[in-house]
Amino acid sequence: MKKQVFMRSLMGFPIGLAICYIITIVGSLIWSEGYYAPCVPELEETVGNEINAVMLQALLSGLLGAGFGGSSVIWELENWSLVKQTGIYFLIISAVMLPVAYFTFWMEHSVKGFLSYFGIFALIFAGIWIFQFFAGKHNVKKLNEGLHNIKRADKE
Repeated sequence: MKKQVFMRSLMGFPIGLAICYIITIVGSLIWSEGYYAPCVPELEETVGNEINAVMLQALLSGLLGAGFGGSSVIWELENWSLVKQTGIYFLIISAVMLPVAYFTFWMEHSVKGFLSYFGIFALIFAGIWIFQFFAGKHNVKKLNEGLHNIKRADKE
């Protein structure tokens, strides 16, 4: 399992970096009036210049992707209940996501900003979880129907 966590973390790093890069492009298209904005101005001010800000954001985005990737093995622990898997996974990704969001200034540095960001994060998590749950339930139903049809064909 340790090897799986390591390998998925390794694969998750460039995925986290790519997703962040895509978000900066989309964000720039929406809010930057034709200019590319690779990071928020507060991050640039804090670290001194744009290149330092972009490097820090890239590193943290990669670590975020690694955290999501590595923790995904939780969903394969068959001896854990779905509630336990969900709770532990949510705690781990929250522990990774919230500091990254704070240090990159993706959230306002206040209690209100933290609670707002965490609330949005939790809602997105819940939405994705519900979608995945019902998609999985649908797939299980289709598999069971297929098995039922095979058994019926064997009896004939």
